[in-house]
Amino acid sequence: MLSMKGSEFIRRVQSYAKANGIGFRLDEKRGKGSHLTLILGDKLTIVRNPKDELKTGTLHAMLKQLGLTLDKI
Repeated sequence: MLSMKGSEFIRRVQSYAKANGIGFRLDEKRGKGSHLTLILGDKLTIVRNPKDELKTGTLHAMLKQLGLTLDKI
């Protein structure tokens, strides 16, 4: 299984959005502490501390919330 940090996840989703003409936004005010809200089109997910590794279940849940799969990003 691929492990990745939150910052890499954000970069990958951002490049996916750019390549597919989908709106992408990070909202740092909408989240507690080091949490960020990632908005992709009309879907959103919360990214824990972007410096930390994402656990497999967390990564899959975030992808599901955004309607993506690991091979798309």
